[in-house]
Amino acid sequence: MTYLEFTFTLSPNSTDLQDVLAASLGEVGFDSFLPADDGEGPLMAYVRTDAYDAEALAAAISDFPLPNVKITFTQREAENKDWNQVWEENYFKPLVVDGRCVVSGTMHHDVPRAEFNITINPKMSFGTGHHATTSQMLSEILQADVNGKRVLDMGCGTSILGILARMRGAAEVVAIDVDEWCVANSKENCELNGVDHIDVLLGDAALLSEQEPFNLILANINRNILLADMAAYVACMAPGAQIFMSGFYEDDVEVLRRRAGELGLRWVRTRSRDRWACVVFEKC
Repeated sequence: MTYLEFTFTLSPNSTDLQDVLAASLGEVGFDSFLPADDGEGPLMAYVRTDAYDAEALAAAISDFPLPNVKITFTQREAENKDWNQVWEENYFKPLVVDGRCVVSGTMHHDVPRAEFNITINPKMSFGTGHHATTSQMLSEILQADVNGKRVLDMGCGTSILGILARMRGAAEVVAIDVDEWCVANSKENCELNGVDHIDVLLGDAALLSEQEPFNLILANINRNILLADMAAYVACMAPGAQIFMSGFYEDDVEVLRRRAGELGLRWVRTRSRDRWACVVFEKC
C-alpha cells in the first residue's frame, strides 16, 4: 500500500490550529499525522494513494471552521522510511496516563514501570496515545470495570485501547480497522505485549452484523463516522453495555448526544481536554 505525504503550512500557526486541521483532514481520508511539537513547524499528514480525493481536500481547506487562517500545502509520494526513527527523533516520547499506564515504543529505553505497560511499534497508523482523544479513552478504560467483558475496539489503529482492555481483564477483544497498515500493526503490537484473545479484522461497521453482542465498545474515530455508524454499534451492544466515544470536539457533543438518545442510549458523562471530548453512553 502506498501513501502520499502532505506538508501543510498554516498562517497563523499553532498546535490547536493543527489539531483542527487534522480533524478536518481525517474526515476526507487522511489517517496519519505528524504534528510539530512547538506548533511552529508544518503539519505532516498522510493519506493512502487510493483514498486521496483532491476535490474533498480542497473543500476541507475551503470550509476550515476557524476564520483568517491561510493554509497551503505540498505533496509527494511518501518515502519508505524507518517510522520508528521518525517518531523517536521528532515526536513520540513515553506517555504516562493517570500514573497507572505507560505507553512507549520499541525504540525507548529505561521506560518507567507501571501497573500497565504497553509497548508499540508505531508505523503509518501513528496511534501512540499522545493525542487528547486517545489518552482520554485510555483513562476511561483504566477507570472502567472491563473484567470478563467482550470488547470492541472500532477503528483500532495501533490497538492500544484494545490491548489495555485485555490487560485489565477483558475476556476477548475484537479490533476492526479499514486500513491494512493498522491491521498489520495491531497484530504486531498484540504480539509485542504478549496479549491473546484479540481478533484483529480488516473492514468497517458492516462486519458488526456477524458479531456476537459486546459489553463495551471503544470508538475513537471522528464525528461523521460515529454519526453514520452509531446504529450499527448499538445493534451489537448487549443490554447494559457501554460505549466510549472520542475523536471529536466539545462542540460536537450535543449532536452526538441527540443521535445516541434517538437510538436508546443514555448519556453517562463527558470529559474534555484541549477542546477534544470523550463521551460515555449506556444501552438502556
